[in-house]
Parts: sequence; C-alpha cells; structure tokens
Amino acid sequence: AFLDLSAPSEIKAVWKDSITLPCAYVPVEDLVQQTLIWTVVHDKGSGTIFRRDGSGDHVLLSEHRDRISVPKDAPGNVSLLILNLETSDRGTYTCQVTWRDSNNSLIAKEISIKLEVVKVAATKPIIRAGDLGLTVPAGASTSLICEASGSPPINYRWFRSSPEGKPVRVGSKAELAWGRLRPSDSGTYFCEAENR
Repeated sequence: AFLDLSAPSEIKAVWKDSITLPCAYVPVEDLVQQTLIWTVVHDKGSGTIFRRDGSGDHVLLSEHRDRISVPKDAPGNVSLLILNLETSDRGTYTCQVTWRDSNNSLIAKEISIKLEVVKVAATKPIIRAGDLGLTVPAGASTSLICEASGSPPINYRWFRSSPEGKPVRVGSKAELAWGRLRPSDSGTYFCEAENR
C-alpha cells in the first residue's frame, strides 16, 4: 500500500517517566488527514483517549487530561506523548488515521502498540559529592550541582550553614546557580536528596 503507518509492536517504559508511542506515515499530496484516533485496551476496559478532527484536538478521558498530546506541526507524525506514566497506563494502544482522497473516498489505516510500564527497583538516593572547597572570584558566575541516583522522582534541597547553627534553605533544584557572585555568598552549602 502506498500509505502505511509505521510503529514498533511493543514498548517498555519506566513508571513516572514520559514515553512517546510512535505512529507515523509519509504524507501523500492528494490525501488529506481527516481524523486521528488513539484508543487503548487495558485492565480497566477500553476506550478512545485522543481524537483529532476538523474541530481540533480532544482528550477524552479525564485521567489523561494534562498528560497526553500529539505533535501539532509535524505532517505525518501522529505519535502519542504520555507524561508521568502510571502503572495503569499499560495496555494495547491503537493509532487509527483516516484520510480523504481526491475522489472524496475515505481510507483508514490502524496500527497497534503494546505498552508495558515497569517499576524500577526502589533505591535510596545516593549523592555523588563534587570537589570540596571552591574558590571563585567575586562577580563571576558559578553553580553547585547535587547529583543523586535512585528511584525517581527525586526532590533536592540546598541549604547554607549559618552562624546561628540553623541552616537556611537556598534552593530546591539539583543545581544551585549564581549569575554574579558577591563576597557575601561565601559560606558552606549542603544538599539533601529525597525520594519516596
């Protein structure tokens, strides 16, 4: 057939990660895409989760409302992006595209992908320490990076020791950055990493 969807038959993804379920075709001049429908069959039943037609994009299940999308300006790329995977997302997904040809007939093709969501073994975060003792000239920019391995998601907290002994929280990302250092930025900083 001159018009075919291509996709892998099975994909393994990690819980809480994002995944793209690929579905693509090579656009043909006198064929216009009419509808794109993504359906899923899983433990909880089956249904349509995404539909694109002349009136726009529609996400049809509330549990997917902010988590799924399809690229907008990529002709032929009708892949489904799922954010923040849940174990309940595992199942068989079907991508179905309908085109209208120059004689006004409709042509439909579909392809299915099996999605497996695996949980990584739960591990405590381990922080790899950088060089201790860093001297940087005033006015320069620098950053401290807290790199932890372990089960995602990992939350970071940066603190600065204070003379009173109670540390002051100064950041909540893996990287603590300064655009322009001042002498008052001198001090001892430490990082905490935490997961579930």
